[in-house]
Amino acid sequence: MHYASTKIFLKEITTIFKEQLINEQITAKEVRLIGATGEQLGVMPIEKARGIADNEGLDLVLMSGNSNPAVCKIMDYGKFKFDSIKKEKELRKNQKIIELKEIQLSMRIDQYHINFKLKNAQKILQEGDKVKVTLRMKGREQAYAKNAVEVVESFVNQLAEYGSIDKKPEIMGRNVVVVIYPKKTK
Repeated sequence: MHYASTKIFLKEITTIFKEQLINEQITAKEVRLIGATGEQLGVMPIEKARGIADNEGLDLVLMSGNSNPAVCKIMDYGKFKFDSIKKEKELRKNQKIIELKEIQLSMRIDQYHINFKLKNAQKILQEGDKVKVTLRMKGREQAYAKNAVEVVESFVNQLAEYGSIDKKPEIMGRNVVVVIYPKKTK
């Protein structure tokens, strides 16, 4: 039972720290005040700062509680919060998440299947995602690891106009692995 109450207490603390303190929530005795237009109004008692904010019809918002004295700004807190949420949504909307998609090859792959996998890799790279090319060696094929690396290198060379690699194909146990990054299009 003790664990559950601690968990709830920590959740309450994190929500308090996510929100900025405003007006009467600010407990500092003295604050460095910044005006609504950004001008420095100097260090003053918290009561005087609240009075100035009330006279202007705006909120007193704690910007930095860790500094000595605490830094407060006079602003319309509702508008500030609305604008910050709007900016955050805009940033999330414009964000492109790059995925890593895998294409598997084998030592005895014929040309038809190579061409098919090349088309898929080209499409993935043109969409802006990374391609992980994996060739798994089975049984006695492990004795011919150089041939496996050559198969992967030839596959990568055929994709040279669509993407590039940071490091050469690597032998990792039974697999030969390389990651192809899309070319930047501007």
